[in-house]
Amino acid sequence: MAPTNNVTELIITGLFEDPEVQRVCFVVFLPVYLATVVGNGLIVLTVKVSQSLHSPMYFFLSYLSLVEISYSSTVAPKFIADLLSKVKTISLEGCVAQIFFFHFFGVTEIFLLTVMAYDRYVAICKPLHYTVIMSQAVCHRLVAGSWLGGFFHSMVQIIVTVRLPFCGPNVIDHYFCDLHPLFKLACTDTSVEGLVVLANSGLISIFSFLILVSSYIVILVNLRNHSAEGRRKALSTCASHVTVVVLFFGPAIFLYMRPSSTFTEDKLVAVFYTVVTPMLNPIIYTLRNAEVKIAMRRLWGRKVNSGVE
Repeated sequence: MAPTNNVTELIITGLFEDPEVQRVCFVVFLPVYLATVVGNGLIVLTVKVSQSLHSPMYFFLSYLSLVEISYSSTVAPKFIADLLSKVKTISLEGCVAQIFFFHFFGVTEIFLLTVMAYDRYVAICKPLHYTVIMSQAVCHRLVAGSWLGGFFHSMVQIIVTVRLPFCGPNVIDHYFCDLHPLFKLACTDTSVEGLVVLANSGLISIFSFLILVSSYIVILVNLRNHSAEGRRKALSTCASHVTVVVLFFGPAIFLYMRPSSTFTEDKLVAVFYTVVTPMLNPIIYTLRNAEVKIAMRRLWGRKVNSGVE
């Protein structure tokens, strides 16, 4: 039986209620979002046009940057625009769409980070077989699998959500649409749906995190057999990836491994992983990677020279 929905529009409480604080947030977060798009877009462009960055590691990095732009764009533009609005609203259909794409790109990123850890494991632990194992066809399949995994995960979340009836309250105590705040508005018991959603998200996160941790434990053990220079190079490439993994999983673990609440600090943590972290990733990868920095300088020099001509 189709759910009864008397609610067609939802009101979002936002991050803060004070108009002055909201304007300050607008001034802060708009440049952060623009930097996210420009920084990650520059990585995608650099990897695409640079002959020196055609290895699997940079192939995966370019897709990670593309996902970062998409992931941030599901939340940040509306969140930033709402900072200048007195009443923040979104249609029920728009809310469901935001949830779909937020989880789609978020889980795709988890799978890509896992794939990148596997790539580093093969490169460091099986260097003689690296080109065979990480062939171009395999790399494309791994990326396609990451996108498909994110899609199927998100479809499960949405199928659970669209079956719920919304017939009463319409105020979401958050700055964007997510499952648990929306479940609180349903005029029925959502304990079963909550367990399905938690299991769907939790199993993916836990297994991916275990694979990531296991990969780097094996890598660290194998590095004992490398030369000092080999260890330095391997640790340098791995350090960027580990930093990104910690920044991505850390806030999520903080939010989802504790009781549900409406504390302002929970919203601030959510801002960190939806708006700030996507901006930090290109900085982390370029600062610690000489090849990316050199390729970007060459690309910039080429643009400047062509502009002069």
